[in-house]
Amino acid sequence: MKVSEEKKYELLSPFEVKDKLIKIAKSHHERVMLNAGRGNPNWTAVTPRSGFFQLGIFATEESLRVVDMPVIGGAPEKNGIAKRFEQFLGKSTDVAGIKFLQMAYEYVRDELKIDPDGFVMEMVDAILGDHYPEPDRMLINCEKIVHKYLEQEKCVGISPAGRFDLFATEGGTAAMDYIFTSLMENKLLHKGDKIAIGTPIFTPYIEIPRLNDYKFIEVEIKQSEDSCWQYPDSEIQKLADPAVKAFFLVHPSNPTSVAMHPETLAKISELVRTKRKDLIIITDDVYGTFVDNFRSLASAVPENTILVYSFSKYFGATGWRLGVIGIHCDNVFDKMIAALPEKDKKELHERYHTVVLDPDKMKFIDRMVADSRSVALHHTAGLSTPQQVMMAFFSLFCLLDIKQEYKKVAQYIVAHRFKTLYDNIGIPPPENKYDAHYYTTIDIPRLAQQRFGKEFAGYLVKNFEPIDFVVKLSERKSVVLMDGGGFDAPNMSVRVSLANLPNATYGDIGKGISELLEEYHRHWQTSKSGPR
Repeated sequence: MKVSEEKKYELLSPFEVKDKLIKIAKSHHERVMLNAGRGNPNWTAVTPRSGFFQLGIFATEESLRVVDMPVIGGAPEKNGIAKRFEQFLGKSTDVAGIKFLQMAYEYVRDELKIDPDGFVMEMVDAILGDHYPEPDRMLINCEKIVHKYLEQEKCVGISPAGRFDLFATEGGTAAMDYIFTSLMENKLLHKGDKIAIGTPIFTPYIEIPRLNDYKFIEVEIKQSEDSCWQYPDSEIQKLADPAVKAFFLVHPSNPTSVAMHPETLAKISELVRTKRKDLIIITDDVYGTFVDNFRSLASAVPENTILVYSFSKYFGATGWRLGVIGIHCDNVFDKMIAALPEKDKKELHERYHTVVLDPDKMKFIDRMVADSRSVALHHTAGLSTPQQVMMAFFSLFCLLDIKQEYKKVAQYIVAHRFKTLYDNIGIPPPENKYDAHYYTTIDIPRLAQQRFGKEFAGYLVKNFEPIDFVVKLSERKSVVLMDGGGFDAPNMSVRVSLANLPNATYGDIGKGISELLEEYHRHWQTSKSGPR
């Protein structure tokens, strides 16, 4: 690719650049393309899926109990359904998924104290998908189960008093869309407001604030590469500025894949408690399960935090589109809406008056549900009910896994690939107890300085476009990585996904990075010596 073309591609999102790199890499038919650009995991959680499909068999049997006509069943009946479910489980003890269903049923009944008939009826009706979601925000028992899971995985044993209201969504990206729409519609954010963004960050999260819908002024809260991608105190202090209306971050971060130090969480909590009681915090915690003893800002600052969690990465379920928004029942958002000027409250009353009898008392999260369907289509809001069953089953799978065997395996997979990659680059893998290892960001100029000296690193930065390294990597090695600069990581850095390729291929990627750097170095040495 020519320099002029590289300059053009630098204007695009790294996700769009990735598509071009794939085409380049595929054009070399003599080599196998290794695409570590996107973070789709190459594993799936099998046990809850097996349970899901067995439940589907029971549900169709229940449908045929009511109406048994050619190719037609009926809506299942609640009366006695738990007993019939127990009998179904007893007949098929050696079938994959049945043991999970038995354990999940007993856990819900004995630990969560949910009525057995109510639970089984909700699951059966939901997996059949024969009714609109009711409640539309989230099915009652699904919400209780997912709430328990989030407490376990996001609060590291420090669960805040009270509960979180949950809204099941079509993945984490839909959740973000709904959140920003409702923050704007409910006049909690306005065009031209300052919002802080924890960087480096998932590129679309940089792009959203710049859209005409929002036109936010961005204030970067920058992680320090020299401090293992932690937020320095000086950056956190930027949040003390009352002009900063919201703080938006991925935690653990993407692309750097590191969770915040507990001291940083404590400092943010103290800042909110003493100086910024009105600060809106939006945290995407999709990678939290890959860090031991992870604690979310939703646990540290529950009243101010909108939690977003997606089941996609941990359970290998990107195609399922399963996400959830959590907002504490005692939150600043409801209070801020109640304190709006009368003119604004009147406008919002008019917006939501067809949905509830008293829209002035409508919770922010319920307004979000209405906004997700442009209010007028509120009666069809909500995540598809079979998706909610899968979400509940993923949650129950981890709640039942007392020894956290699944977590150990998932964490081992990415950590092993992390080590393989760095061993083949030829440098020690960074050691950081807060590293999720789902991605890693490699600063190529820093690596160049470490291996060949400061003068060579300066030559790289001065003489090549920031995306030149990922372009040549695709051209010469058929390795596709993402440009870190597009995530607001250092220029000419690369993001490697450690989730989506077989373990051994990360050795090939590491060698490819190392060999390409050596090629740049040879070119530099030749240019220094001049023509012979």
